Amino acid sequence: MTRENDVATWIYVVHLTRFAATTSPTEEESAAIDRHFVRLQQACAEGTVRLAGPATDGAFGIVIFEAADETAARLFMAEDPAMLAGVMTAELHPFRISLEHLACP
Repeated sequence: MTRENDVATWIYVVHLTRFAATTSPTEEESAAIDRHFVRLQQACAEGTVRLAGPATDGAFGIVIFEAADETAARLFMAEDPAMLAGVMTAELHPFRISLEHLACP
């Protein structure tokens, strides 16, 4: 869970509150999901998010990210626009990356 720079790695697993939002989202759901994605893109560019994406069957999504501690991790998860809008729910877990395939330079 701990990396060399003393930040911990976390994962939150997200679930849509309305499964049909995968194929026929309401305007509000679509806007919240767009804000969710933009935020994750920004956090990835900043180096906070390591990996994020949905299962292609819509069953869940994951966000693997770094935070100093559980309080910071919970705050990052809670501030996700999809959570704030009630479009998704999430559960947080400490996470250890044991293997990672890195792109070759």
